[in-house]
Amino acid sequence: MSAPSQTKPAAAGGDNFSLKAILPPLIAIIVAMIMVILDSTVVNNAIPNLVEYFDTDLKTIQWTITGYTLALAAVIPLAGWMTDKFGSKQIFMITIALFTIGSVLCGIAQTPEQLIIYRVIQGLGGGMVAPIGMTMVFKLAPPERRGSIMGLLGIPMLLAPAFGPVLSGWLVDSVSWHWIFIINLPIGIIALILGYKYLPKSERHAAPHLDLVGMFLAPIAFSMLAFGVSEGGTSWSSTSTITGLTVGGIALILFIFVELGQKQPLLELKVFKSSDFTRSIILTWIVQLAMFGAMLIVPLYLQGVMHYTAFETGWILMPYALCAAIGMPISGRLFDKIGARPLAFSGLTVVSISLYILSSISLDTSLWVIILCISIMGLGMGFSMMPLNTHVLNSAPRALVSRVTPLTTAAQQVVVSFAVAGLTGYLTSQITSHAASAGADANPLSAVVAGYGDTFFLSACLATAGIALSLLLRKPKLQVEDGPVGGEKPDPAAMMGH
Repeated sequence: MSAPSQTKPAAAGGDNFSLKAILPPLIAIIVAMIMVILDSTVVNNAIPNLVEYFDTDLKTIQWTITGYTLALAAVIPLAGWMTDKFGSKQIFMITIALFTIGSVLCGIAQTPEQLIIYRVIQGLGGGMVAPIGMTMVFKLAPPERRGSIMGLLGIPMLLAPAFGPVLSGWLVDSVSWHWIFIINLPIGIIALILGYKYLPKSERHAAPHLDLVGMFLAPIAFSMLAFGVSEGGTSWSSTSTITGLTVGGIALILFIFVELGQKQPLLELKVFKSSDFTRSIILTWIVQLAMFGAMLIVPLYLQGVMHYTAFETGWILMPYALCAAIGMPISGRLFDKIGARPLAFSGLTVVSISLYILSSISLDTSLWVIILCISIMGLGMGFSMMPLNTHVLNSAPRALVSRVTPLTTAAQQVVVSFAVAGLTGYLTSQITSHAASAGADANPLSAVVAGYGDTFFLSACLATAGIALSLLLRKPKLQVEDGPVGGEKPDPAAMMGH
């Protein structure tokens, strides 16, 4: 049924490591992850067209992104339990199939409500692809080559952000927005074929008792907090904002207490006892808030203010991903030699500079200035994100990697949903505020541009905070290699020596 396991050559160490041996399963994982990433990039570029097609507002359509990311966050915590119970290859294949089905449903949606619901289904399918894929790749590479392999993983993964906006722009302008989802059907089929043929057969472990209370509280906490942040962009004192933040906050506190009291929790929160892990993951969240939020706002500006088509916007955004693709393998090699701190510091510095330049954007700002800024942002992201992600995994106990990747990936999706909801709401409120203060005789477009400038400035402030926090990073202590293969897992607290 399955190809023989190819993890042993990689695990043997640097002398016996062979890239050729892990290339087929690596390609199978990459294709599946590209499909999920591609979906996010094509939807961002199509948002103005979706608003027009469904004759609705931006706040409604942004829930096609927020609902999707929250669905990802809701199902990601199950990744560790599901892979223990059924095996990583089996669950990986099932999630790819469900994501593909959800994509087809999105392509036939007739109302914005249907699209949001189908995007949630799509997110439930794609949620486990990234954590399971990252765990498999992490285990395929020996410790001394993880930076290089993770950097190698990043190159083709960035083909999706590079060509996704161009592809979606061409489909939206020349065919129909429906095809930005239907395009996932052939990619999903290819991913299933490659996964079935090349992914190593995974062992099933003795799965712990499923944490049903945590599984119930997590989506309530994350979704209500995202809703509250979204509404807060308009008014922080409104009933909906207060309700969302209150319900979400209480659910989050209860979730944390429940998880800390479980011997086998849904999310391994005890790993935060590692100060190295805590510092690095908080920094990762800050970077994601700044980067993902800003790159959602850029296509909105290009299409809404500068009146470029979706296809033209895709080409304008391509340098961002190409520069990130240049920086990522370089940072991967450097990470193995110098660690994450200098890379995160330098990467976030250039990101901050770019965002500060964009914060002074005006109607007279040249397109080439915008292209230069997003290109520099892409290079900074390439130098900072993959080293930070690898640093986070290296900071966790080796035996808990399969449990930590769902935690970090779930947190990333929640942070992205907050970035989308928060910055979209903030943009809307700032535009309204500038329009009200400008008066009836002022150019209404000036208020819109000023609102975008304020939003870029907020992202720049977040990136600057990341620069300061990057100075606190240190090289993690060498972790103990794999613990027991199945059955009882080692106590996480006992492995937190620092």
